[in-house]
Amino acid sequence: MKAASRLMCAVSAVALTAGLAVSGAIAVQLASVSVAEAATVSRIEVRGNRRVDADTIRSQVGISPGQSFSNADVNEAVKRLFGTGLFADVSITQSGNTLVVTVDEYAIVNQVLFQGNKKIKDANLARAVQLEPRKAFSNQLLQADEEAIRAAYQRIGRDAATVTGRIQELSDGRVNVVFDIQEGDRTKIGSIEFIGNEAFGDRRLRDVISTKQSNFLSFLMRNDIYDDNRLRADEEALRRFYYNRGFADFRVISSSADLNEADNKYTVRFTIEEGERYRFSDVSVDSTIEGIDATTLQGRIETRSGDLYSAEDIEDTIIGLTEEVAGRGYAFAQVTPRGSRDFENRTISVVYSIDEGPRAYIERIEIRGNDRTRDYVIRREFDVSEGDAFNQVLIQRAKRRLDNLNFFQTVNITTVPGSQPDQVVLVVDVVEKSTGEFSIGAGYATGASSSSNGGFSVEGSVTERNFLGRGQFIRVAAAGGKDSRDYTFSFTEPYFLGRRIAAGFDIFRNTRSVDNSDGKNIYDREATGATVRFGLPITEALTAQLAYNYSQEEYTKGSDFAGTTVSTAIQQAIGQGTWKKSSVSGSLIYNTIDDMKLPREGIYANFTTEVAGLGGDAKWVKLTARANYYQMISEEIDLVGLVTVGGGHIVGFGDDPLRVFDQFNSNDRMIRGFKYNGIGPYETAGSSRDYLGGTTYFHASAEAQFPMPIIPESFGMRGAFFADAATLYGSDYTSPNVGGTDMEWRASVGASLIWASPFGPLRVDYAHPVVKEDTDRVQHWNFGISTRF
Repeated sequence: MKAASRLMCAVSAVALTAGLAVSGAIAVQLASVSVAEAATVSRIEVRGNRRVDADTIRSQVGISPGQSFSNADVNEAVKRLFGTGLFADVSITQSGNTLVVTVDEYAIVNQVLFQGNKKIKDANLARAVQLEPRKAFSNQLLQADEEAIRAAYQRIGRDAATVTGRIQELSDGRVNVVFDIQEGDRTKIGSIEFIGNEAFGDRRLRDVISTKQSNFLSFLMRNDIYDDNRLRADEEALRRFYYNRGFADFRVISSSADLNEADNKYTVRFTIEEGERYRFSDVSVDSTIEGIDATTLQGRIETRSGDLYSAEDIEDTIIGLTEEVAGRGYAFAQVTPRGSRDFENRTISVVYSIDEGPRAYIERIEIRGNDRTRDYVIRREFDVSEGDAFNQVLIQRAKRRLDNLNFFQTVNITTVPGSQPDQVVLVVDVVEKSTGEFSIGAGYATGASSSSNGGFSVEGSVTERNFLGRGQFIRVAAAGGKDSRDYTFSFTEPYFLGRRIAAGFDIFRNTRSVDNSDGKNIYDREATGATVRFGLPITEALTAQLAYNYSQEEYTKGSDFAGTTVSTAIQQAIGQGTWKKSSVSGSLIYNTIDDMKLPREGIYANFTTEVAGLGGDAKWVKLTARANYYQMISEEIDLVGLVTVGGGHIVGFGDDPLRVFDQFNSNDRMIRGFKYNGIGPYETAGSSRDYLGGTTYFHASAEAQFPMPIIPESFGMRGAFFADAATLYGSDYTSPNVGGTDMEWRASVGASLIWASPFGPLRVDYAHPVVKEDTDRVQHWNFGISTRF
């Protein structure tokens, strides 16, 4: 029985490849079987076995002494023995009254060794191969594992890698399997070409796809690796790009990648047909469901007559109409867009037909390919579950949500028939990608006058968007400069208590050494605090956020305080010692940005109200707002416009006036060209000025972003021209020596260099003030992090 158990365990571990590979050998052996059409034997003799027990082999033969058997029974016995995966050869012959079963056992793998590999670790290669210690060896599995290792190297961009498998004979029928690997050089993408494009240039289309041409930083960015799946995804990206810009007849005729073995570089080529560009003409809704008045659904239509044809707008309209109708009790309603082209006028009229769809239910949701991400992280993005009515629109919405998680390279959702005619099985296939990020950046601030100080600062962060496969967000960051140190830790659970409520917290500690206009260190500040926050989605684009904030600040006299005349306002604030703030805040965030890393279209707006006074020393109400509007100005040259507006106001309540430290300070997000806290109210102290901040600010900015000429787009470099305007005014502190409290506008113009670097988005700004006050502190250069919302 023990031998039989060992055999069954070995059978269950054999891969399908081995079973298929031996089928040819089975056919050969069957030809050698010579048995009477109906015969019996008195004994069964097993020969050639070394490890597998003879009784175990006899049990697999299935023929008993004294039992009548035929050639068909012998053929089945041979197949069963081969099917165990333990034998390289099997033959069954009859000799007199004896049935002779001759087997040639496979060797048993002792170790699997990898030699010559540096770019892929042994543990990762071991997961890619089928041969494992204590399992049967076969040449077919060896060849399959060679191919699997080559495929692993292709996935990291080393198509020239060679793999040779061999065995080392050991005693007792054991072998070591050795894979000799020559990794070769990285296979690069030399060029990406487009054939048939007229509306958009090659440069613009290369920016749409994820495959990039190789450059000297590609070894960090890893976006120049050719992959068939990525090529298919790039085809889909091109389709969506054209479909959303009026080209309803767009087709990808072919895509190919040709490898030049001489220089080990691919040439990737897309052949496309753009077709005509269309606009929407008449748009209407037609309902065949009794009780659904089409005229009441007009508000859910996103497509407008005269607009460029957009597949995304049609999808949004279908989702909106489906939700509206389902909310009225029609779970199986089906919305179908029917378009009619007017080729002469290049327009498309659309009728959204609402009909009763087939009654189908979801039997189960099957998820495949998620080696790291937990099943529930994927399932919770569906608004439907097992047993619910099948709704294709809600399935597509789930796919969009899964894509937006940025956990997967690809997401495909298909359906297969269920166990009953009215049931379907949803199959979700995902390909995971790395979700960890390491970002490092640097900044430099310098001034154009003797009253402004500057210096380098560095910052780094480690972020994991899918912590332990649970979909949780964790970020640890540190930054430091000549006069500052910042440390933060953030955690977010996107589905708190199983609901679509984001809950998280932030912990921070900041230190600052603050100088006056003469560069004298007048005070130091240490702040430690935490925030607990909750985010509740109202719509797909609108989110509400509530938070409780607590911080403790300590102010001490600076190294130059004793020998410097310091303003009365700052002396009073420092004299208050430890300052505690306890506040609650509420925010509304509206976000329709198409790409948070490289925005081209959409709005990101944030309106926040914060009230301090629930305990602690601070007692005030603060209102802030900021909105960024991105709009594509020219698709052909990839010219993007950005308009930013914002403002804030703080008002104290209670018996004590606001501290100067609670007021707003100017910074580069408010206006460039001026030093941090370099404009607004100030108090004259001797020959220097101490800037106090203000109670009110407004700012606006206009910017045009464009790709840098000559530099390949795969390098991620863009340029920008901008104009800023801002005012910071008002103060609760009154003194004859206080100035700058009136509403005076400042303005600046400048140019920027924006780089989507492997270390994170970086930006260099040069700004020149064109409207300023004599008391302002100027700063021309700024170097730091780019896209911030």
